[in-house]
Amino acid sequence: MSTERPLSTGLSTDAVTGHVAFDWITRFATDFATAQERLTDLDRLAGDGDFGTNIASALRRATDNLPDRDIASFATVFGATSRGFLATGGTSGPLFGMWFRDISRAGSPTGARATELAAGVAAGLATIQKLGGAKVGDNTMIDALSPATDALTESAGGGGSLADAMTAAAVAARAGAESTADLVASRGRASYVGELARGVLDPGAVTIALFFESGAAAVGAFEGRRPLEWLDAIVG
Repeated sequence: MSTERPLSTGLSTDAVTGHVAFDWITRFATDFATAQERLTDLDRLAGDGDFGTNIASALRRATDNLPDRDIASFATVFGATSRGFLATGGTSGPLFGMWFRDISRAGSPTGARATELAAGVAAGLATIQKLGGAKVGDNTMIDALSPATDALTESAGGGGSLADAMTAAAVAARAGAESTADLVASRGRASYVGELARGVLDPGAVTIALFFESGAAAVGAFEGRRPLEWLDAIVG
């Protein structure tokens, strides 16, 4: 698997404005659509195979309900995204929905600065963990989300630019997602197959990595190639 670190240009907006949030979510939807078949394959190996369909449906609802880009705000974009996921079946959809809901409450009418975004992401993580009980090492989305949250918070709190903070989060999320190949699930349907699922990446963790990579791209943090190719190596 590639460990190439995407480069930060340092040349980006200083806040996730409505325009940036709109571009982030629409890019995420596009990137997920590209990866959907691969993620479904992963879920079939350790779950019931409906993850890709459920998340794709949630993203279609979310993007269908986005405000026009010209009038979008950070809160309205992430609020629409939250509602799209909350209306989705399965376990992952509502968890993502509650996470996006907490993110939507961060920031101000003009957008969310890096520290505000980090606070919203952290609040959502706490909500998911309180409801689901998962922790790092359980082979879930938390294995990508927790390190991404820590990296985002550390970079933003240290005065890093939004681009640098998002790059740090994307790199940490990707590493966390890749780590799930070495884990045996203790929660969710993947726990039913135990050791048979070792070597299979958790699709929820991979989706978290895609989300942060899409966000980093939306704020101009990536230079050169987009880091989507790592999924090719994952599922061959």
